[in-house]
Amino acid sequence: MPSKIVMPQLGESVIEGTLSKWLVSEGDIVNQSDPIIEVTTDKVDTEITAGASGTVLKLVVQEGTTVNAGALLGWIGEPGEALPDPEEIAAESESEESAETTSAPESSLPSVAANESGFVSPVVARIVTEHNLDLNIIQGTGRDGRVTKKDVLQYIEHRSDGTDQDDNVKTISSAEDQVELPEMPVESKVQDDSMTGDEIKLTSMRQSIAAHMVMSKHTAAHVTTVFEADMSSVISHRQAHKGDFAHDSVNLTLTAYFVTASAAALTDYPMVNSSMQDDKIILRHGINVGIAVSLGQNGLIVPVIRDAKDKSLFNIASELNDLTTRAREQRLEADEVQGGTFTITNHGVSGSLMATPIINQPQCAIMGVGVIQKRAVVIEDSVVVRPMAYLTLSFDHRIIDGVIADDFLANVKRIIEAWT
Repeated sequence: MPSKIVMPQLGESVIEGTLSKWLVSEGDIVNQSDPIIEVTTDKVDTEITAGASGTVLKLVVQEGTTVNAGALLGWIGEPGEALPDPEEIAAESESEESAETTSAPESSLPSVAANESGFVSPVVARIVTEHNLDLNIIQGTGRDGRVTKKDVLQYIEHRSDGTDQDDNVKTISSAEDQVELPEMPVESKVQDDSMTGDEIKLTSMRQSIAAHMVMSKHTAAHVTTVFEADMSSVISHRQAHKGDFAHDSVNLTLTAYFVTASAAALTDYPMVNSSMQDDKIILRHGINVGIAVSLGQNGLIVPVIRDAKDKSLFNIASELNDLTTRAREQRLEADEVQGGTFTITNHGVSGSLMATPIINQPQCAIMGVGVIQKRAVVIEDSVVVRPMAYLTLSFDHRIIDGVIADDFLANVKRIIEAWT
């Protein structure tokens, strides 16, 4: 009996994934646990391994296709082995999806009417409820016309920037609705060669980042506050201890200090470690700090250091080394980029002085760290030169007010400047 290759459930909240690349072809021989697929979700890029040894008999999903968790992607078996009838597989899949849908407790989902397809995922229901949308006017691109998360986010983006939504909205009109509009001047059709260019197709990760950032800007009431920190104490401490850390194969980075300081400050200001859910604020028990890691032109990803307040500087530095290395090699597990309650982006590594980062939903704050530069500052009426860095905090004004945000960032500044 041939073995199925299926799209795995890559995390509790991840209901679909994009098959970015097949690493095998039909006829290839694979061993169990060999990497066979690259998959992208809105959380992580990862490799999927073979669940059985054998020959790749059939690949049934093309690269670039987004499918639900559990969807059939291909078959592994013995050469010449017969495959099940596609219609039977489709019927079995639909039966399983129907059972999963009806078994979900109704109380766990936001109250939102299903569209014509009759199915609304929990993620879509939440976004539709948050933005007070009419699901029936959004054109679904999923199976049987199902409205997907991508459809809803594209609709929100188009609605906000005023662009044409004909590709994303169902046409609902009648003779009574038609209004005669004044004739508009025809635009010049003169060719401007300077405006031509090469088209670059967005990767699945780039599309996910774009959708997530747009959703965040339309969900949270973004405000940013800025402080300046004297990095002298941290730099001295690092200089004195980086050799000891290196002896244990750990690179002591400046980011490790900011994670440690933020975790301590979040303990004193739990509202900054919260999130909004419907009409309630959820104070998170764990302090899980996400670190934005650049993947160059491929985008970025945010691995998470869990329970950071309970970890030493050494442990945080060691975990940072491991997570950032595996992030750049695209070897992170799905659960390593989930569950963050606060995020840090060290944009200063590229020379940036200051930034106003976008909140990583569903969190309520993100801290940016600028480049460390020597500047003249006044201390007790004397002008001295100190290594200084700007710290910014973008926060959700629906949840916390300026005084809490300022007190939190001032606390981070005090910890950094008093490091011993």
